[in-house]
Amino acid sequence: MHDASAIPDAPTASSPRAGHAKAVAACGLTTALTWPIHDILDPVNTVMLFLLTVVLVATRWGRGPAVLASFLSVGLFDFFYVPPRWSFAVSDIQYLLTFAVMLTVALIIGHLTIGLRQRADEANASAKRSQALYTLASHLAGAMSIENVRQHSASFAATQLHAELSLWVCAPDNTLVPATPDDAALPHQAGPDVARVMHMVHHEHKGVASHQLADSGQLVIALPLTGSTRSRGVLLLSPLRAHDPTLDRHRPLLDAVTSLVATAIERLHFVEVAHQHQIEANGERLRNSILSALSHDIRTPLTALYGLADTLTLIQPPLPDRAQEMSSAIRDQAMRLNRMVSNLLDMARLQRGKDAGQLPLRLEWQPIEEVIGASIQMLGMALQDHAVQVHLRSDLPLVHIDAVLMERVFGNLIENAAKYSPAGSAIHINAEVQGDTLEVRINNDGAGFPPDRLQEVFNLFERGMPESTVPGVGLGLAICRAIIEAHCGRIEACNPAEGGAQVRFTLPLGTPPTIEPESEGEDRT
Repeated sequence: MHDASAIPDAPTASSPRAGHAKAVAACGLTTALTWPIHDILDPVNTVMLFLLTVVLVATRWGRGPAVLASFLSVGLFDFFYVPPRWSFAVSDIQYLLTFAVMLTVALIIGHLTIGLRQRADEANASAKRSQALYTLASHLAGAMSIENVRQHSASFAATQLHAELSLWVCAPDNTLVPATPDDAALPHQAGPDVARVMHMVHHEHKGVASHQLADSGQLVIALPLTGSTRSRGVLLLSPLRAHDPTLDRHRPLLDAVTSLVATAIERLHFVEVAHQHQIEANGERLRNSILSALSHDIRTPLTALYGLADTLTLIQPPLPDRAQEMSSAIRDQAMRLNRMVSNLLDMARLQRGKDAGQLPLRLEWQPIEEVIGASIQMLGMALQDHAVQVHLRSDLPLVHIDAVLMERVFGNLIENAAKYSPAGSAIHINAEVQGDTLEVRINNDGAGFPPDRLQEVFNLFERGMPESTVPGVGLGLAICRAIIEAHCGRIEACNPAEGGAQVRFTLPLGTPPTIEPESEGEDRT
C-alpha cells in the first residue's frame, strides 16, 4: 500500500497565511492587468474580471482567501476605477449598490466554488479509499498465513486510517492470542483495562470505542472479528498521532476492514481443516489398501498351517500327548490368527464401500433371534467359560438386515464381552422395540470401558484397555460400527450404573411384509 492512496493530512499552520497572501497577490495582479486598459474597458467587464479572480482564489486556496479576495476586489475596484479615483470616496450613490452587489456575488460565487471543490475532494478521497479497500480485499483473498493477513491489514490501517493495528486471534481453547510477536505488545496508547475489554468484545460480539482505554486519553477501538460460525478474534486500533480524528470519522470503513479480516482468517481455518482431512483420507485409503493386500497374502499360508495342524491331531497312530497338545495349540492359534485376518479383510471391504458411498448389503427380512443364535453357535469354544443369556420378547418384529454382516456384529460384540469379563460370568443380550427402532443391548460383568474414551473405542485399532494382555488388534468394534451405520443405525458404549460394560445399538424397523396365514383346507407336508 503506497502513501499516494492515503487520506490527505490536515493542513499545516502556515497554509492559511500562504493562501491569504496569494489571494492578495491575485487581486493585485488583476488590477495590474486591467489598469492599463481601463479607459477602453467597460466597468462591468472589469467587475467580471475581479469576480473571476475570486472564483480562481476559491478554487485554489479555500474559503478564507476567497472572502478576503471578495472584499479586496470591491476595495480595489472602488479605489482605481470608480470616480473620484485614488480614493474610497463615491461621487455617485448608485456605485454603492454596485459595490454591494459585487461583494454579494463574489461571496456567493466563492462559497459555491468552495462547496464544489470540497465535494470533488471528498469524491476523490472516497475513490482512493475504495481502491485501497479493494486492494486490501485482493491481498487478503490470497493471504497464505495469519502473518500475511496481519501485514496487509496493518499497512491499510497505517496509510488509510492513520492508525496502529493489533490483531488477536482465537486459540483452540477459545482464548485470545497475538497473531504475531509484534501483536504481543498492545498498542502503545492502550491502558491496563484493554485486555479485559478485548475479552468482552470477543465473547459478546460487540465493538467498543473509548478514550478511557488509553493512558493518554486517545481513542482506542476494539472490534470483533465475527465469522460465519464463530468469533475469530479481535482487531485493536488506536491513532498514530495525537488528536487525529481520522479513525473516528471512518467507522463504516472499519466495519468493512474487520469483515474482510474475519473472512480471511476463517478461510485459512477451513483450508487447514480441509487439508488435514485430505491427509487423513489419503492415509486411510493407503492403510486400507495395505491391509487388504497383506490380508489376502497371509490368508493362504494360514489356511495351510491350520490344515497341517489339524491333520497332526488326527494322524494315526496318535502322536504322543505332548506333541498332541502342541498340535492343538498350533491349530487354535492359527484359527485365532485367521479370525484376525478375516477382520482385516472385512474392515478393508467395509471401508472401500464407505468411501464409495455405499456398502454392498444383502438386505432381507430376518428374525433377530435367529441371527443371535447363529452368532453364538459360530463362536463355539470361545464361550466355553461364559453363559450367554438371551432375553427377547416373543412378539419382536422382523428387521431388514444383512444377516451375514449382522452375525459378524453379534459375534464380535459377544466375543469382546467374553474376553473382557471374568471367567464364569454371564453375558446378557436384550432386545426390545423403542419407537421406530429395535434396540439391542449386550452386557458383561467386566471392568467397563474407560469413561473418557467411550466413543474412541469404535475407531480403527483402538482398544478399550491399550495395555491389556487380552489378545486383539482393535478392529472388532470398528467393524461393528461400520456395519450398524450402513444399516442406518447407531451404536454406542457405556458403563451402566449397576457395573460392568454395555454396548447397545439400534436398527430401523421399517414395515415388514405381511405373511398370509395358511388356509385350513390346504394340505400340509
